[in-house]
Amino acid sequence: MPRNSSVVGVVGLGSVGGPLIALLRAAGHEVIGVDNDPDVLARVERRTKAVAGPAYTLTNDTVALVRANLVVEAVPEDLGAKTAILRQLHAVCRDHTVLVSTSAALPLNRLAIASGRPARTLGLRMLRPPAPGIAVEPLHTAMTDDDASAALKVLLDGLGTPQVPLGARPAADATAMLHAYLNRAIQMVGQGYAGQQAVDTAMRLGCGLPTGPLRLVDEIGLDTVHSTLLNLLDRTGDEAYRPASMLGSLVRAGLLGRKSGQGFYAYDEAEPASTPHDPDLSGAVARVGIVGSGTMARGMAEAITVAGLPVLLVARGADRAREARQAIETSLTRSMRRGRITPEDKRGALERLTTTDRRSGLGQCDVVVEATAEDLAVKEEQFADLGARCRPGTLLATTTSSLSVAACAEASGRPEDVVGLHFFNPAPVMRLVELVTTPRTSAVSVAAARALCERVGKTVVPCPDRAGFIVNHLLFRFLADAVRLLDGNDTDVETTDAAVEGGLGHPMGPFALLDTIGLDVSVAILRRLHEEFPDGGYAPPDLLEQLVTHGLLGRKSGQGFRRVPARVALS
Repeated sequence: MPRNSSVVGVVGLGSVGGPLIALLRAAGHEVIGVDNDPDVLARVERRTKAVAGPAYTLTNDTVALVRANLVVEAVPEDLGAKTAILRQLHAVCRDHTVLVSTSAALPLNRLAIASGRPARTLGLRMLRPPAPGIAVEPLHTAMTDDDASAALKVLLDGLGTPQVPLGARPAADATAMLHAYLNRAIQMVGQGYAGQQAVDTAMRLGCGLPTGPLRLVDEIGLDTVHSTLLNLLDRTGDEAYRPASMLGSLVRAGLLGRKSGQGFYAYDEAEPASTPHDPDLSGAVARVGIVGSGTMARGMAEAITVAGLPVLLVARGADRAREARQAIETSLTRSMRRGRITPEDKRGALERLTTTDRRSGLGQCDVVVEATAEDLAVKEEQFADLGARCRPGTLLATTTSSLSVAACAEASGRPEDVVGLHFFNPAPVMRLVELVTTPRTSAVSVAAARALCERVGKTVVPCPDRAGFIVNHLLFRFLADAVRLLDGNDTDVETTDAAVEGGLGHPMGPFALLDTIGLDVSVAILRRLHEEFPDGGYAPPDLLEQLVTHGLLGRKSGQGFRRVPARVALS
């Protein structure tokens, strides 16, 4: 960049410009922020002055931008508004100043020509508000000067924002998928199924997302999300894009998210630090029984024994019991090598672990967790046995991810003692547990379940019994939407995954995640969701069904939406 390269201007301090100022100052730039709304300027001022960094100027006068060598235009996505701002910037900025429009979908060639300096006007495509680690795509035209492109690259390199070729179509697809997902999350809160904090926590910890959906709506701006949904509804006619009534109500009330100081959360005042909850766990749970020997059963046994509680794992046969213990010991060794536990932790966990094929010891357990096949008939049979075998007051839990907890509870003959404990795989690592209750679950059972999870170091999110609970209800429609995109000629697996991973910050794109979960497992979950919500868009896509029919199940079979190298498939 030319001289004074550390002075950067930002015009429009809403959902994009506000966070951008924070990134620029963190990277050592002096910033000049411009916005016509005094309330916006006041809110940005409060946030900016609270953080140490280089000098900054916040004003409503674009003339202040005469000192900047690069100016980012971040006003709302409207061709007329952006054109007017770019022309105004051309009039006040020096000839060498680079102008950058944050348009996600508007034609850059048209904006560049309209600006009056087409050789020095570039674009910046982003799928969500800027944040560390969230990818952006610099956009150029055939008219762009090389040094203008270099100036933008240097700026982005310094901000720590990856620069990836998101592509117009993958970006549009990812944006549409994202907004349908955000809309469903708002509907879930509006219907009273779960609060915004529970939904956000569940999706962050259960899916590894950088931001929960309601917090992300606040960051994007409720009005922006609302208008994007209306545009998608008008273009496609798909009811998934009809804005949730709660969203419309908040927008009409002027509660637009972070930029207005209030949306699903409040932002004007310093956000209070969460108070650690330190429950009294003495005597709450002394011994845990686990019925099952599969991946989830072994993972829970490992996590619970490392936390200091004795575990009795009951398998279907003596061979399975021995294999389960060997697998847990191998996993503990791997955790020790990675520094997650100490050799003493491993030794103590194995001393506290008993694996057997005999059920008689379950009668001495305070909690018994069923972790058998995801088949309701099998689970009902298990709970009928546990209800008769376990002593009164023993907490009985199922690890189902999509089946009816109430049906398991009724089969036990003691429904007040039954909850769902949906651990996420791998259980020793994943922090989230969805604690699922039925109308007949007792408060004592809820307290015991929460105490166990917190003893094991898990974050508990409570939710009522229904298919998919929070995470799968929101996640699997998102995954199904991605598969349906492949029916078009201009969508492919790799570019869609790249856009979701880079532009949205997800740890995996939808197709990589489906391959990891297992396509057969995904079909089974979608079928269950479709049974309970026939109009919810959960019917397994034909393409997904066809892959399963041909035995292409994802990573475990070596082929799903992607081919897995043989050495990985066999690991």
